Amino acid sequence: MTETQLPAVNREWHLVSRPVGWPKTEDFALVEAEVPQPGEGQVLVRNAYVSVDPYMRGRMSAAKSYVAPYELGKVMQGGAVGEVVASNAEGIEVGDHLLHFLGWREFAVVDAKQAVKVDPQAAPLSTYLGVLGMTGLTAYAGLLRTASFKEGDSVFVSGAAGAVGSQVGQIAKLKGASRVIGSAGSDEKVKLLVEEYGFDAAFNYKNGPVGEQLRAAAPDGVDVYFDNVGGDHLEAAIGQLNRDGRIAICGAISVYNSTEPVPGPKNLARLIQTRGRIEGFLVGDHYDLQAQFVQEVGAWVRSGELKYSETVAEGIENNLEAFFGVLRGDNVGKMIVKL
Repeated sequence: MTETQLPAVNREWHLVSRPVGWPKTEDFALVEAEVPQPGEGQVLVRNAYVSVDPYMRGRMSAAKSYVAPYELGKVMQGGAVGEVVASNAEGIEVGDHLLHFLGWREFAVVDAKQAVKVDPQAAPLSTYLGVLGMTGLTAYAGLLRTASFKEGDSVFVSGAAGAVGSQVGQIAKLKGASRVIGSAGSDEKVKLLVEEYGFDAAFNYKNGPVGEQLRAAAPDGVDVYFDNVGGDHLEAAIGQLNRDGRIAICGAISVYNSTEPVPGPKNLARLIQTRGRIEGFLVGDHYDLQAQFVQEVGAWVRSGELKYSETVAEGIENNLEAFFGVLRGDNVGKMIVKL
């Protein structure tokens, strides 16, 4: 086994109680542990960047879902990218960089088969967690496959200044959308969507009823709605959906911290009139698109045609606050923690 000099302590975040409603600081603990050693077929990675994402809120509850809940008293998980500092696996050397799923900690022992080599010379390491990572593939697959986007479609994106939404709108424009509309939670984000990301129109959902603002921004209706928010945004989109419109349900951050059941849209019957379709999706079902996605989106990133933003928190001690920031909508683009 090859390795480099390592510190004695590994800091990691544990879930100590299941949040009810909005998560609280006391639901979590930053724990000091020994730096683990890799076994056969494993490597030790010093995490350089870790990801915090809205879906992690669901894993903090015990409710049955598409992915197992976090275990109480144990370190949490999430996307991470870092440098190999000890290797006990063929084909992976100290100094290689890997993308894996054991974030929320400074050092991680990773099964080599569960990691992907990435090239820091081809793109900044942080982008493998965002624009060229899971959030990017989510945008790509959700728009092009689930929502069956086609040239000339009018597209509405909620949570449009976030990591997924900002990429959805830009891909739609690059693929020939007739009009792209976004919603966001501040006037600064609205300005960013139009001036930086090339959206045709955008609105601050805090400035008035979403339905009214969407009708003003999309007077001819929408063909595709990419939903990151749920709630009043979904109802507004159904109200503006054109004939044969498609809605891709990616997330529903507006209801993640609700303690009571949230009513669904009151206007679902309109789907009969529009022959509309609503379909949920998970990025894990679309990894067959990975190579195509990296090739096409990577070229757009390198050429500057597709722009991306990152909100970066510094230090493992700020991992939890960065996660809270995602739930509040503080981030522009991908929220990442630099260790």
